[in-house]
Amino acid sequence: MSEITSITPQVKDKTRCNIFVDGRFCCGMKLEVVVKNRLKVGQTVSAEELSKLQLESEKRVALDKALTHISSSAKTEKQIAEYLAGKGYLPAVVDYVLEKMRGYDFVNDAAYAKKYVEEKSKSKGKLLLKMELRGKGVSEADAERALLGVDGEDQLAAASRILEKYLRGKELDTATLQKGYRYLLSKGFDYDVAKSALGKIKEADE
Repeated sequence: MSEITSITPQVKDKTRCNIFVDGRFCCGMKLEVVVKNRLKVGQTVSAEELSKLQLESEKRVALDKALTHISSSAKTEKQIAEYLAGKGYLPAVVDYVLEKMRGYDFVNDAAYAKKYVEEKSKSKGKLLLKMELRGKGVSEADAERALLGVDGEDQLAAASRILEKYLRGKELDTATLQKGYRYLLSKGFDYDVAKSALGKIKEADE
């Protein structure tokens, strides 16, 4: 059992408050639920009890917030979970929301990865794309499947366009070409693709 050490109103939403347990932030909760259940400073409470109260009272509110969050652009499960956690929702509420969103196909990491790769592969290499997808919580398998749609010719064409733009107006000496090569690597293109793109630039300049 732990002790509620502070209950403070949230700055941006006066209908909600923050609950601190043992001196640390625990969760956010609707004020009416706090009052109804007579939660107060000094009261001993378990994490399970708080989670149950929050789940029953706020799962619909949390779902609405998550749906609003994805209205402008798609998000991964990890991004939604982090967003809700940042709003003070406990893991049980987050799990409920994600389960509902999966059921309605409002969140689909595999589809997200495929669309992300389609949109970004014209300006980034596969290595960087994979790293970004993994950072967004996409699984290794889903990231790999999404990248199967990007072949070597697509990557070479993208790298060549990027390198040409980078070198535009510059003297094509050895140092500059090496910088261009390293620039392609920083964009996530592999060594072979970067080398081939550089070779095309050299041929065109001869």
